[in-house]
Amino acid sequence: MLPSAANFIFARHPQHDAAALAAKLREQGVIVRHFKQQRIAQFLRISIGTPEQHQALLEGLSDI
Repeated sequence: MLPSAANFIFARHPQHDAAALAAKLREQGVIVRHFKQQRIAQFLRISIGTPEQHQALLEGLSDI
């Protein structure tokens, strides 16, 4: 995770490509943002949402 004072975090998964992970999450109805810039290409931007949205993200990640 990169340090942040914003309403989102940048996070990466140690075993999954960020673009593929974003696509798989989108298929499950979980929207995260992927950037193609080299420095952050393996990170996803995840907005801070409701507890229900957090749960959907966790469930989506556990299904992958």
